Amino acid sequence: MDIENLYQDLQKNRFLIAGPCVIENENMVMEIADEVKKISDKYGFTYIFKASFDKANRTSLHSFRGLGIEKGLKILEKVKKTFELPITTDIHESHQAKIVSEVVDIIQIPAFLSRQTDLLVASAKTNKIVNIKKAQFLDGKNMFYSVEKVRENGNNKIILTERGTMFGLGNLVVDFRQIVDMKEFGYPVVLDVTHSTQKPSAENGKSGGERKYAPYLAKIGTALDVNLFFEVHQNPEKALSDGANMVYLNQFEEILLTSGFITNGK
Repeated sequence: MDIENLYQDLQKNRFLIAGPCVIENENMVMEIADEVKKISDKYGFTYIFKASFDKANRTSLHSFRGLGIEKGLKILEKVKKTFELPITTDIHESHQAKIVSEVVDIIQIPAFLSRQTDLLVASAKTNKIVNIKKAQFLDGKNMFYSVEKVRENGNNKIILTERGTMFGLGNLVVDFRQIVDMKEFGYPVVLDVTHSTQKPSAENGKSGGERKYAPYLAKIGTALDVNLFFEVHQNPEKALSDGANMVYLNQFEEILLTSGFITNGK
């Protein structure tokens, strides 16, 4: 897929990023991609598939992290070729940028790492689209400096994502003023709906969450005319990562309809 054309499309048209938190196995990934692709084809919006090959920032050392970069990228490449979808995944170390860029169209910078200079510079130099998730402790206006680190390394293909701000200990709140401020940079802005319902490290060594709020946040995001990010799963209760805030795959179309992101009349 031509990256320049893809980014031009993302600048002009509203898009959806969706997939499981982490690649658990090939079958679950292929099923999710297939089902969400059917929704995107039905309603005519751009769909970007997301899944992580490694969750390097899990609360506990003993939590499932993923299949690793080699196996993970092979599965993501199969999704890309089978469904002809743009792909995104997150990286945690600078050396991963070049490896990942051989498969993905968009490199995602995790929120906790959104100020990591070497990570941003390495991602910029791949010439792929770089999606920077705003740190839970940052003001939207201060994302200028993260943007600058990518832009001044020759890459102006940037997406900015809001995923909640720490509110006390172990809780997140979405301050929608941050979205307004980030939109002023002139880049596409995304609301990460499901991570915004997260309660970090709230469940004995893993993060909790309250997915019931996801449809309401999506509705507000749609009203603000931003793009949406969801993590979805066939059975979140049995998911190996972030199950508490992921939404059910079989309910996903209805959530998008309820939010106004899509309509029955397309």
